[in-house]
Amino acid sequence: MRYFDLHCDTITRCLEEDLPLWGSGLHVDLEKAGVFSHYVQCYAVWLPDELRGEAAYSYFCRAAQRLSQEAQAHRDAMALCASPEDLEKAQAQGLHGAILTVESAAALGGDLSHVKDLKDRGVAMCTLTWNGANEVGRGVGAPGKEGLTPFGRQAVQAMEEAGIVVDLSHASPELFWEVADLAKKPIVASHSNAKAVCSHRRNLTEEQFRAIKKSGGLVGLNLHRCFLNDDPEKACLEDALRHADYFLSLGGEDVLALGGDFDGSRPPEDLQGLEALPRLCERFLRANYPEDLVDRIFYGNAARFFAQARSL
Repeated sequence: MRYFDLHCDTITRCLEEDLPLWGSGLHVDLEKAGVFSHYVQCYAVWLPDELRGEAAYSYFCRAAQRLSQEAQAHRDAMALCASPEDLEKAQAQGLHGAILTVESAAALGGDLSHVKDLKDRGVAMCTLTWNGANEVGRGVGAPGKEGLTPFGRQAVQAMEEAGIVVDLSHASPELFWEVADLAKKPIVASHSNAKAVCSHRRNLTEEQFRAIKKSGGLVGLNLHRCFLNDDPEKACLEDALRHADYFLSLGGEDVLALGGDFDGSRPPEDLQGLEALPRLCERFLRANYPEDLVDRIFYGNAARFFAQARSL
C-alpha cells in the first residue's frame, strides 16, 4: 500500500528527546516504513502555547534543522520535499518523502518577514493556531469570541502568496470562518475528525467540512482516541471507519486523507503507529470501499493536492 500522512509530531519528539527517525520506537519509526510501497509524511514542528515571539521562531528553526539533519544522515532512504518536483523525484527513486510543516503560526514570532523564512526552509503547510491564542488569532481552546487578529489577516495573505497552505485544525470557529471567507486558495484541516461522530471541540462540523471541500482542500482523519470516540477509552480502528463513512456521505471522495497525529496523541491500542496502517487499509477494503477510493484516501488525494500546490 501507499501512504501519505498530513500530520505527525515526530520531529518535535526527536528534537526534545534527542531521538533519531530510524529506530526511535516512536509511532513514526522509519524502521517500520517497509510496510508501504511508498510513504510520504508531513512532519509538523509543534509550537506549545507557552512559546511566543522570537522564542517561538527560534524553536521552529531548531526543529526544522533537526529534520534537515535526519534527511542528510539518511539521504539514501529519505528526501526532504519542498516542491511537486521533489515529491516526484522521491517517488521515482524509491525514497521516503518528508515534508516540513508547522503546527501553530506562533512560529512566525509575530513578524511577517518570517513567512519567507519558513518557505525558504521548505515549509509547505501551517496551522494558524494550536489550542491557545497567538499573534495570528484564537485557537479552539482559548476563551473569547475573537477570530483572526489584524496581523493574522496579513499572515494568511502572506502565506498564500508564499505558497504555504493554510491549515485550520485547532482553529476556533470564529477564526475558521474568517479564514474561509478570506482565503483565495484551498484550505486544509490536516488532522481533524467529524463532530457528528465524536463531539470533541476539535472536530469539524458538517458546514466546516463542506467549506473545505468547496475550497478544493483536504481533511486528514486523526487517529487520536479523544477525537475518534466520545468515550476515548473505547476508541478503536472501527471508529476511524465511522468518521470516514460520514465524510464520504458528504461527498468527500476527493477531500478525505489521513492525518494520523502520531507522536502527538494517544491512538487506540489497535492503531499504535505505522505498522497498524495496513490493518486500517484492509478494514476499509473489507467495508466494500472500492480499491481506488481506498488508495485515494490513504495516498492519492494528498499526493494530488501537493502536486498541484504550486499552481493553486
